[in-house]
Amino acid sequence: MRRTVFNEDHEAFRETIRDFIAAEVVPYYEEWREAGQAPRAFYKKLGELGIFGIEVPEEYGGAGETSFKFNAIITEETARAGVSFGGSSVHTALCLPYLLKYATEEQKRRWLPPFVSGDMMTAIAMTEPGTGSDLAGMKTTAKLSEDGTHYVLNGAKTFITGGVLADRVLVCARTAPATPEDRRGGISILVVDTRSEGYAVGRKLEKLGLKTSDTAELSFTDVKVPVEDLLGEEGRAFEYLTHNLPQERLGIAVGAYAQAAAAVEFAKAYVTDRTIFGKSVASFQNTKFTLADCKAEVDAMQAVVDRALEAHDAGELTAADAASAKLFTTERAAVVIDKCLQLHGGYGYMMEYPIARLYADTRVTRIYGGTSEVMRSIVAKSMGL
Repeated sequence: MRRTVFNEDHEAFRETIRDFIAAEVVPYYEEWREAGQAPRAFYKKLGELGIFGIEVPEEYGGAGETSFKFNAIITEETARAGVSFGGSSVHTALCLPYLLKYATEEQKRRWLPPFVSGDMMTAIAMTEPGTGSDLAGMKTTAKLSEDGTHYVLNGAKTFITGGVLADRVLVCARTAPATPEDRRGGISILVVDTRSEGYAVGRKLEKLGLKTSDTAELSFTDVKVPVEDLLGEEGRAFEYLTHNLPQERLGIAVGAYAQAAAAVEFAKAYVTDRTIFGKSVASFQNTKFTLADCKAEVDAMQAVVDRALEAHDAGELTAADAASAKLFTTERAAVVIDKCLQLHGGYGYMMEYPIARLYADTRVTRIYGGTSEVMRSIVAKSMGL
């Protein structure tokens, strides 16, 4: 079926991204995987290409686009090539919406130009050891100094993607204690300079997949954060975080669909070239039927993602819509990618094959951005259950 969600400008952008990936990512990707992160110099190249500034207003050095579809194209093209842009997706898809919506004019002029160029990479720190999805249970604190000039930040965060190379981290911390009536209140966002005394990067975590995105533990010991680096209003972070969740979950849904679509293409190419018992693996009925099932699943995922992209651009994507899209695409992608790996036989278990990397990478999509169980709760609640 003809896909109508993208126009000519989108497709021209797709060609640019595809060429960039072929020239600047594919030849070096194995080195990045072994290092456990993309090099910092690569992020500067993304900045020069304009990737970081797509949704940033022109007065701060960006392109001023408001559509999320350009981000979706990047996701589709990296999956198609079996690569990633390291931890940079957090920089653009997660951190940028907070800066655009809640930063003051002074903060935007200070932060957005280096954000666009790649001179200032960002990450966001919400999750803490022992709290998982319960953000209201966070223990990290930020106490205002007696003279009111700065906050004193103490605590620890974990699973922070981009945390190793980040220059600024949006840290969620308690500026007031929780109350029995409102556990979610009293949380604020501080945009912390990683060069600050008392700020430390702990272990770079060894993950099952997503090997080129640096993921770390962070700790804060009496870190002084100027009051000028408070993002938005004090105590309203939980509200802010909730506001951005639909886009975050849409991005994960797009990624799951793109990975499943890529898996089908990888499997199709493999079974076409591979012979067994003197016949192409693609010639067996089981192979044909398995790939046909996978193609039908991918078509359904694409329809869900495209509808969600249109709704998001129109400002109509609800929390329940995004949860439903994420739940469906991530759960079905796991099934599709598993079937495609099976068609590779033993080679599908080898990390030199992109299908093995996809298998590992896609597992986390049912965990981060809200687990599948949380998505089911949101959807059920929207049904009045």
